[in-house]
Amino acid sequence: MPKNSKVVKRELDDEVIESVKDLLSNEDSSDDAFKKSELMVDDQEEKDVDVEEGSDVEDERPAWNSKLQYILAQVGFSVGLGNVWRFPYLCQKNGGGAYLVPYLILLLIIGIPLFFLELSVGQRIRRGSIGVWNYISPKLGGIGFASCVVCFFVALYYNVIIGWSLFYFSQSFQHPLPWDQCPLVKNTSHTFVEPECEKSSATTYYWYREALNISSSLSESGGLNWKMTICLLAAWVMVCLAMIKGIQSSGKIMYFSSLFPYVVLLCFLIRGLLLNGSLDGIRHMFTPKLEIMLEPKVWREAATQVFFALGLGFGGVIAFSSYNKRDNNCHFDAVLVSFINFFTSVLATLVVFAVLGFKANIINEKCVIQNSEKILKLLKTGNLSQDMIPHHINFSSITAEDYNLVYDIIQKVKEEEFDSLGLKSCQIEDELDKAVQGTGLAFIAFTEAMTHFPAAPFWSVMFFLMLVNLGLGSMFGTIEGIITPIVDTFKVRKEILTVICCLVAFFIGLIFVQRSGNYFVTMFDDYSATLPLLIVVILENIAVTRIYGIEKFMEDLKDMLGFSPSQYYYYMWKYVSPLVLLCLLVASIVQMGLSPPGYNAWIEDMGTEEFHSYPTWGMIVCISLMVLAILPVPIVFIVRRCNLIDDSSGSLASVSYKRGRIIKEPVNLEGDNTSLIHGKSPSEVPSPNFGKNIYRKQTGSPTLDTAPNGRYGIGYLMADMPDMPESDL
Repeated sequence: MPKNSKVVKRELDDEVIESVKDLLSNEDSSDDAFKKSELMVDDQEEKDVDVEEGSDVEDERPAWNSKLQYILAQVGFSVGLGNVWRFPYLCQKNGGGAYLVPYLILLLIIGIPLFFLELSVGQRIRRGSIGVWNYISPKLGGIGFASCVVCFFVALYYNVIIGWSLFYFSQSFQHPLPWDQCPLVKNTSHTFVEPECEKSSATTYYWYREALNISSSLSESGGLNWKMTICLLAAWVMVCLAMIKGIQSSGKIMYFSSLFPYVVLLCFLIRGLLLNGSLDGIRHMFTPKLEIMLEPKVWREAATQVFFALGLGFGGVIAFSSYNKRDNNCHFDAVLVSFINFFTSVLATLVVFAVLGFKANIINEKCVIQNSEKILKLLKTGNLSQDMIPHHINFSSITAEDYNLVYDIIQKVKEEEFDSLGLKSCQIEDELDKAVQGTGLAFIAFTEAMTHFPAAPFWSVMFFLMLVNLGLGSMFGTIEGIITPIVDTFKVRKEILTVICCLVAFFIGLIFVQRSGNYFVTMFDDYSATLPLLIVVILENIAVTRIYGIEKFMEDLKDMLGFSPSQYYYYMWKYVSPLVLLCLLVASIVQMGLSPPGYNAWIEDMGTEEFHSYPTWGMIVCISLMVLAILPVPIVFIVRRCNLIDDSSGSLASVSYKRGRIIKEPVNLEGDNTSLIHGKSPSEVPSPNFGKNIYRKQTGSPTLDTAPNGRYGIGYLMADMPDMPESDL
C-alpha cells in the first residue's frame, strides 16, 4: 500500500489501491451504491492526519482566515447598539456603580457558561443552529428553526435603525448641523419659529418631524417616508454585499466594522473628558446607590441585559463557531468575548455620561442665567428685598453655586409665596437624572450635545458612522444565524439564499419606514425576541445537559479542547443556569403582564410624547410575533414524534470499520439530514482516514475503532455505537 496516501475526494480514482480492491470485492456485487464509494487506507506508520485533511466535509466547509478574524466577528456580533444606548441607561437607573455588581455576578452565572455552551456545540458539530440541535435530538430540531425565525424578526427592524443612522450620517456633512436650531416659518406678514419645535427642542423636532415625519398613532400609516426607504434599501444592500460570500466576505469587513467603534469611543472619551461638566456626569454615573441594588427589578434587568448583550439564542454564535477548527480553545474565546463585551459597555457608559454631563452643564448655565434675570426683575419690582441677597453676589457673572445659595435663601424667607415667584432650582443632578435610552439617547440627547462641540459636524460624522458599524457587526451575526442553518440543512447556494433573504426582508421592512414605522419598531423590539429567546436558550440547556448528557458533553469538551473544563461549568449548566433562566422567564412574563401594552406616540400640537395603548389588531400582532417565533419547537417535535413525514433515505448508508472489515448498513436517518454527511449521495460521502491515533476505542466495544465524537463529530454512524448523540426522546 503506498505510503502517505490520503482520502481521495470528488472523483473516482480509476487506479484503486489493490488492498482496497480486495476489500470491495468481498461485498455484494449488486450493491452499486456502495461500490461507487471510495476509500483509501493510510499506512499504519503514517503520522496523525488532522481533521481538516481527513474529510470532505472539513475541506468543503469555509473556515476563518485567522483567529483574530473570528474573535472580531464574535465581538462585532455581541457588541451592538445596546451597549451604547441600553447599558448606560440601566446603569443610571439601577444604582449607578452598584449596578455593575449584579451584572458581573449574572455574567458569571448565565452569561459566560451559556456563551461557552453555544460556542462548544457549534464548534463540536460544525453546523448551524438547525443542524446542531437536530444532531443532538431530531425531535428538538425546532429549536434551530425558532432561532432562525427570531433572527429574521430582529433583522427586520434592526436594519431600520442602521438606516436611521445612515440618514443622520448623510446629513452631518454641513455646518451648522441641520438639527442645531429650530426652523423658521415665514408667512406674508412675519417670520416665527416653528411651533412644534418651540414646544420641544431643535433635536427632538428634527428627529420626529424631519427624519421620521412621524404620524400621531400606530393606526395612522401616513404612507412611506421616501428618505428612510432609500436609507433602508442602502442598509440592506450593504448587508447583502457583505454576506453574499459568507464569512469569506464578511470576515474581512470585520476588521473595520468591529475595530472602528473602539477608535470612535476612545476619541469621544478623550474629547469628552476635556469638556466642562464631563466629570460631573461620570461622578453621577458611578456614584453607587446600594439600596437600589437589593431590588429584584435590578437583578431582572441585569440578567436580561447579560442575556441579550452576548446574543444568546440567536444562532449567530453557533454559526460563527461552526467555522472553527475542532481543537480551537472555545473556552478562552467565551471568557475573552464576554469580558470585552462588558468593558465595552463600561467604556460606552463613560463616554455617554461624560457627554451628557457636558450637556447638563450647558443647560444648567442657561437655567442659572434665566432665573437670575427673574430675580433681578423681582428686586426691581420690590417683590424681593435687596437685604436678603449676599453682598458678594454679582448677577452679571453669577455661578451655579452662588445662584443655589440665593435660591435657598429666597425659599426660606419667602416660604409661603415662593411657588408664585416661578424660580427653578438649577441642579446638574436633576438634569442627569432624566434617564434616556435607545433612540432618545442616540438621536436626541447625544445629538444635541454634539451641536455644542467645536467642529460639531466632524464628531457627528464619527458618531453615526460608529452606530452604522455597530449595527452592521450585529447584523452580520444575525443574518449568519439565518443563512448558515438553512444552507447546512437544505443544501441551497449561499449566494442565492442571501440575496433572496435580503430582498424579502427589505420588502417586509417597508412597514417600518412608513410614517408610523417607529411604532412598529417599538412593537417588534418589545415582543418579537424576549420571551422566545429565553425559551430557546432554556431548551438548548436542557438538550445538552439532559438529552445529550452533561457527562458525555464534558467528555467531548475534554477531547476537543485537550483539557477538562472546570467542574464549575458542570454545575452551572446542570443546575444553576436553568434555574436562573426559568426565574428570568417567569419574571419577564409577570413584567409583561403588569405593564400595559402600548407605545409612546408623538403629539404634534403638544410637542411631546403621549402613551397610547395598542389597538386590538396591534395586540393580535404582538401575540402573533411571540407565537410564530416559538411555534417551530412543538411543530417539529410532533412531526418527528408521530413520524408524520417520512424522511428516511434508503440510498444513504453508514460505513463501519471493524478490524479491517467494511460493513455496509442501510440507515434510516431520522431528521432533516443535518448530520454532517446527510444530504450527500453515497458517492459523495467522505471516507475517514485510517491514521494511527485518530480513532479511539469505544467503551464496551474493544474490537471496534471509531472516530471520537468530540474531535471529529462528523456523523459517521458506526456499528454498535451505544453513545451516538441522537437521542431516543
